[in-house]
Amino acid sequence: MQICRTISDIRQAITDFRTNGESVGLVPTMGFLHAGHMSLVNRATQNADRVIVTIFVNPTQFGQAADLDAYPRDEARDLDMLRAAGVDAVLIPEVADVYPEGDETIVETTRMANMLHGQVRPGHFRGVTTVVARLFNMVQPDIAVFGEKDYQQLQIIKRMVRDLHFPIRIIGVPTMREAGGLAMSSRNVRLSDPDRAAATVLSCALDAAENTDTIEAAEKTIRDTISAEPRATLKGLDIVHAETLAPLSGPLSHPTAIMLSAEFGGILLIDQRVITP
Repeated sequence: MQICRTISDIRQAITDFRTNGESVGLVPTMGFLHAGHMSLVNRATQNADRVIVTIFVNPTQFGQAADLDAYPRDEARDLDMLRAAGVDAVLIPEVADVYPEGDETIVETTRMANMLHGQVRPGHFRGVTTVVARLFNMVQPDIAVFGEKDYQQLQIIKRMVRDLHFPIRIIGVPTMREAGGLAMSSRNVRLSDPDRAAATVLSCALDAAENTDTIEAAEKTIRDTISAEPRATLKGLDIVHAETLAPLSGPLSHPTAIMLSAEFGGILLIDQRVITP
């Protein structure tokens, strides 16, 4: 496994792959990997000859410096996991390489980035699309793999790829969960034991919503379920069309995405579910 810390290094590795006629898959991550990330790597290996993983804690998608500083990191452990998974190359760039001094360019989906979870975390998705666009230009993959847990992010990246004519196929992978139903996240390590147990209420609320017949009933069920857990503070609940993210009402008759965000002990978690009638 090649460990590349500069753009020129990763581009040389890609040139070697392309010379052999091999396709390239990309899995962008912020590190501190878990089984959910590895499911993305596995999907990439199924769809490309060579797999590249990026590890970069992107400063532009964090609203507060303290949250950025608190993000867990363990490079050695990450590399061991990726090596065991058969990853071909890892790009670990410096902030100054991704964001050169004096840089002025941002990438933003103006509508989709500023609705739903984007209202809870202003500027977050602008940071995501800006860094993903830069990583795409560095690696120029044939495919890129993202998790469905960050559902709005996945749809935003698909829209960016379409709008900017990136020749990249975006693949979404279902959310991986811990034994109790909690969606896997690098943030979970920051939860206290009581908050970790309480956070399973998110998946319970989504399970209950699947047994309803209307948007309004699904919303009420979710709010009631989460309000019954005293350690949970619901921050966002959006029930929208699964592709356009447009608001819905009435019967559950369209492919519907439910997106949740809630705080547990000051740690913001997200979860999602797509319901197909």
